[in-house]
Amino acid sequence: MHKAGFVNIVGNPNVGKSTLMNLLVGERISIATFKAQTTRHRIMGIVNTPEMQIVFSDTPGVLKPNYKLQEQMLQFSESALQDADVLLYVTDMVETPDKNSDFLEKVQHMNCPVLVLINKIDLSDQKVLTKKVDEWHAVLPKAEIIPISALHKFNVDMVLKRIQELLPESPAYFDKDQWTDKPARFFVTEIIREKILLYYDKEIPYSVEVVVEQFRETDRSIHINAVIYVERESQKGIIIGHQGVALKKVSTEARKSLEKFFGKSIFLETYVKVDKDWRHSQRAMKAYGYDLK
Repeated sequence: MHKAGFVNIVGNPNVGKSTLMNLLVGERISIATFKAQTTRHRIMGIVNTPEMQIVFSDTPGVLKPNYKLQEQMLQFSESALQDADVLLYVTDMVETPDKNSDFLEKVQHMNCPVLVLINKIDLSDQKVLTKKVDEWHAVLPKAEIIPISALHKFNVDMVLKRIQELLPESPAYFDKDQWTDKPARFFVTEIIREKILLYYDKEIPYSVEVVVEQFRETDRSIHINAVIYVERESQKGIIIGHQGVALKKVSTEARKSLEKFFGKSIFLETYVKVDKDWRHSQRAMKAYGYDLK
């Protein structure tokens, strides 16, 4: 008997979805920073054993869209409701169930098993947690509720065990040596974007898109040319910094992480260009891979 299925992770921004995904998959494939709206795509991470294949999906945080990019991000999250064999709805100790009730209503009508994971329980006490569990039971009465702390890896093994029990019998969907649906170039863009999220303030990280223009791999090294696109000239100046110091720091940190990720020497060249108001453009959504295929 072989089990296989799609386990899709959804929830509002900044509740710990990407941290949980990385723990469940055992590979650091979703960038997880302290900033909301970090994940922009739907990213699959595949766990294989001889008897099982779990296809995890991390999705962008659910939010009311203000521009084209956020519309596409919401579509990625909603697409995860359509093909889930098991749905993980991640929330935390601060959030209330009435946030984004439109999306939650869609979750209420799902036929697959739903696990509500209340994350960050290390920030609270038993009394508050009991109240929180009751709140979620009232909203999603058919769901199983599991308190977790992704940061401290508390109850994550229990979640994985429950997923394995709930998976349907099925042949594998992907080759057994495959661990993601994304190409190598995708992880280059995510790692560079992560460094920008960590290094710059306010709106800058959200105005940035990264495109890999060249990726040449040999047995021992990878040569990468990447373009960082921003929406305005003023943002270009901020990304580069005085005498190029800021861009150099980002590139150095990205190169170190890329060497760790690929296990090879990395030669990284980065450039900054302006693509005016790209987040509002349907053309840019297609060019930068945000259209749902």
